[in-house]
Amino acid sequence: MSLEKDAIGVTHMPLGLGNIFNGLFKQYGHTVILLLRVIDVAMLFAAAWVTHYFWLREYVVDQDYRIVIALGILGAIIFFEIGQVYRPWRNDAMRGEIARIVRAWISALVAVVSIVALIRLHFWFGSSYRWIASWGVLGLAFVLVARGVLSQVLGFLRARGWSQGRIVMVGLNQMAVAVARQLNHSAWAGLQVIGYVDDRGDDRNSISDFALPRLGKLEDLPGIIAAQAIDEVWVAYQGESLTERAQYQLRHLPVSIRLVIDCFAFKQSKFLSLNTVAGIPTLDFSVSPLHGINRYIKEVEDRLLALILLLLISPLMVFLAVGVKLSSRGPVFYRQERVGWNNRSFTMLKFRSMPVDAEAKTGAVWAKPGENRATPFGAFLRKTSLDELPQLINVLRGDMSLVGPRPERPDFVEVFKDQVPNYMKKHMVKAGITGWAQVNGWRGDTDLNRRIEHDLYYIQHWSLWFDLEIAFRTVLTGFINKNAY
Repeated sequence: MSLEKDAIGVTHMPLGLGNIFNGLFKQYGHTVILLLRVIDVAMLFAAAWVTHYFWLREYVVDQDYRIVIALGILGAIIFFEIGQVYRPWRNDAMRGEIARIVRAWISALVAVVSIVALIRLHFWFGSSYRWIASWGVLGLAFVLVARGVLSQVLGFLRARGWSQGRIVMVGLNQMAVAVARQLNHSAWAGLQVIGYVDDRGDDRNSISDFALPRLGKLEDLPGIIAAQAIDEVWVAYQGESLTERAQYQLRHLPVSIRLVIDCFAFKQSKFLSLNTVAGIPTLDFSVSPLHGINRYIKEVEDRLLALILLLLISPLMVFLAVGVKLSSRGPVFYRQERVGWNNRSFTMLKFRSMPVDAEAKTGAVWAKPGENRATPFGAFLRKTSLDELPQLINVLRGDMSLVGPRPERPDFVEVFKDQVPNYMKKHMVKAGITGWAQVNGWRGDTDLNRRIEHDLYYIQHWSLWFDLEIAFRTVLTGFINKNAY
């Protein structure tokens, strides 16, 4: 079978033989995602067998071996789903998935090791460390290689016309040009914009340096679809009139119709996301990501890590408490009202760094560089951010999160909500001990607008892995900072 080129030089398959492949993969989403799931499980099983065969054939008890493999595969299935590993390749190149796969597989292995340690399987003693580590490395290699091969095969076939979805744009604007450019420069995506139809007689390509053929007027669309074997029609939204006319022209044709919305027209487009609620598509401007299962994942993450951290640093906490007590009279903890999730107030704990009467006359004062209200030991606590450690207790109580926007006093909130755009949106999630703004240096007496931008970015892009990244960066760089005072 030979491949053919159309009038604009796009390679595609001739009708007839090969349509079985096209029919299966042209609407690639469900098929490729299912294929990926099968491949991942098969590769992990294969890696487990190879590891067992070459390393521990004579040492591993068969029943224990099967239990651990089952736990590992189940963990991989769960964490691959949580880690959003299975996403359409037309929206994300293969290289963008590697980090998600690595994080998800490591999480699955950690879960397996934890479970094995708890139930004390017989084979946990002896050579099991080597076997689990070998399976982890080999399993990751097998999965990545298999996905790389599949990606290359699909890209090779799609670039030569196999499974190429052919698209016609209705109307032309900047968004439509951007869509056409992106699709036509990504042959691996399996989608090709062959041209556009528009009733306006002028050369619409003058709006861009990207050449896209004008195939005719809107009334010519049915004939173009039949002649060019079009699979989808994308309407560049310019009002209901154009959309309704396109639907009318296509009323007798079994062709997919998509509406391309010019999101760049929205002032805050960087905070937009497409969502589906009860089957209803929505364009979200400002929506908390912590609903449904995400909320419980966040709660478990916070409570578990806070408990572990408190146990680990309890000797340090005792030492700091003694230092506070010896530095000045008064309680160890400084209790301060802050505004958190859903605009609710809570009492935040800190190691006391100032004398008890430091704000008796002034009231709430914004901390600035060079001030000398703190005790010598308190100044050390502030400079190293160790005064924030008691907030782990707030996390255990459910008042705060390990990661999130930093909370402020009610007096300051009343001022900032009218001065800083979208300031109150930070309260859509729990306040955090550390956050995306803090690890990027926006803490202390710095630009509030930039800080809120980072807080809103965190809310929009929240994930378990994003939390862990922020926590890791805080441990490395976040304790001592020039803006901590």
